[in-house]
Amino acid sequence: MALLIVGGAGYIGSHMSLSLLEAGHEVIVLDDLSTGFEDAVQATHFVQSSLADRELLDKLFQQNKIDAVMHFASFIQVGESVNDPAKYYRNNFTHTQNLLDAMIKHGVLKFIFSSTAAIFGEPLYVPIDVKHPKNPINPYGRSKWMVEQLLEDYDTAYGLKSISLRYFNVAGADPKGRLGERHEPETHLIPLVLRAASGRAPFIKVFGRDYDTPDGTCIRDYIHVSDLCLAHNLALEYLDSNGKSAQFNLGNGSGFSVQEVIDTAKRVTGKDIKVLDEPRRPGDPARLVADSKLAMRQLG
Repeated sequence: MALLIVGGAGYIGSHMSLSLLEAGHEVIVLDDLSTGFEDAVQATHFVQSSLADRELLDKLFQQNKIDAVMHFASFIQVGESVNDPAKYYRNNFTHTQNLLDAMIKHGVLKFIFSSTAAIFGEPLYVPIDVKHPKNPINPYGRSKWMVEQLLEDYDTAYGLKSISLRYFNVAGADPKGRLGERHEPETHLIPLVLRAASGRAPFIKVFGRDYDTPDGTCIRDYIHVSDLCLAHNLALEYLDSNGKSAQFNLGNGSGFSVQEVIDTAKRVTGKDIKVLDEPRRPGDPARLVADSKLAMRQLG
C-alpha cells in the first residue's frame, strides 16, 4: 500500500515508517520538523510542511496515490497544553480537520489515529477499558477526544473509516538500534532515568511518594514502541479487511511504578541513580493501566 504518515519525523512516527517500509509499503512522510528530526525520517518520499497548509495537502493527494493515512502529528505536553491551549486546539484539532477534509475530497477513506489515555481523565476504575467514560482534564486530552468525536461524525456523514489507538506510555527503541526515543526537552520517565544512570543528568525527580500504591509512587502502563508499531500494522489490516471504524486501548495491562522503573534501570545498568523527591504534580492519577482485551480479541 501507499501510506501517508503525518508526524513521521517524531519518535513513534519514525519507528512506524521504518516498520512499514520493511513490510514493503510505500511511505510518504509529512512533517514540519517543529518537534521531529529530519535524520529520523524513514520514507520513500519526505515532504517538510505543516497540516496548516491546505493547498499543499490538496497537491499531495492529487499527485500521489495514497491508500491510507496514519496520524502522529499531535503536540503531547500536558503542562504546555494548560499554559497554551490555543496551540493545542489549533494543531491537534484544527489541523487534523484540514487533513481529514483533504482525504475526503480525494477519496482516501482509511485513517489510523494516534490517540491517548488522556481522553479518559481521572480513572473511575483500573484497568481502563474502551468503554470507560471520557472526561479529559486538560486541553491535550480534550483536543484528542474532539478528534475522536469528529471521526465518528465523518464516518457517519462521509464514510471515512478510522481506527483510534489509545495508548498509555510508549517506551523503548528499534531493537537494531537504528532509531530511539528523542524529545527536546525530554519528559518521558525511562529516558530520563537512563540519562541519570549514564551521568548525562545529575538525578531523576520523583513526583510524589504518598500515592495509594504498594511503594507510594505512581503506576503507569508501558508499551514497547515495536509492539505499538505491530498494533498499527494489525489495525491497518483490520481496516482494510473489515472496513469498519473502531477504537482500541493499547498497553501491557499490568503497569509498573516509578520506583520499579528506577530499580530496574539500576539493576540493568549496574549504576547508582540519584533520586530527588518532589511534591505530587496536579492531575497525576495514582494508577493508569490499560485493558487491552478488545485489541487482543479483534486485532490479534
